Amino acid sequence: MDFDLATVAIVFGSIFLVELPDKTFIATLVLATRFRPLYVWIGVSLAFLVQTAVAVTVGGLLAQLPKRPVEIFAAAMFLAGGVILLRGADKADEEEAETEEEFAHKGAATAVGLKAIGVSFGVLFLAEWGDLSQLLTASMVLQFKQPVSVFIGAFLALAAVSGLAAVLGRALLAKVKLATIRRVGGGVCLLLAALTVLQIFGVIRI
Repeated sequence: MDFDLATVAIVFGSIFLVELPDKTFIATLVLATRFRPLYVWIGVSLAFLVQTAVAVTVGGLLAQLPKRPVEIFAAAMFLAGGVILLRGADKADEEEAETEEEFAHKGAATAVGLKAIGVSFGVLFLAEWGDLSQLLTASMVLQFKQPVSVFIGAFLALAAVSGLAAVLGRALLAKVKLATIRRVGGGVCLLLAALTVLQIFGVIRI
């Protein structure tokens, strides 16, 4: 149950950069044009709360396995995440348009209050299983061995991304390209992969 502010900050920054160019951001933005942004944010954040808890639990269970295979698995996940983000950067704008069209037809346009929260929760809850941020969250539990700190950092990052999307999404996308954010996120994942490899060979300790 150790809590470490540095771990929270590292996890927050990593998950934030990985999730910002994801379809979650666009989906939340679209929902916020149909319902009150506050209701959308509450619904989406509740979905992230459940999914982060599941990811941290899975990571905690995997952490009980022998140390070396677990470290290799974590390095592989970070490497895969970096490659996925970097390879998809050039198609980010095209995927943005496709995602907007996909989520524009989901949910009831007249939903208000608890119904709007429920619709937002349902849309994101079903869309995000097996998402890259979930896999990286589980991998960070393996890396840092601090599930509480990882949970707090990951959830705060996801809540922050959804809040930005609900309130400032369109303005943010007008200033920063998703392709750029994906490249930065990919670089962070590759850095985590390199650090994990160095840890495996005993060069550094985390």
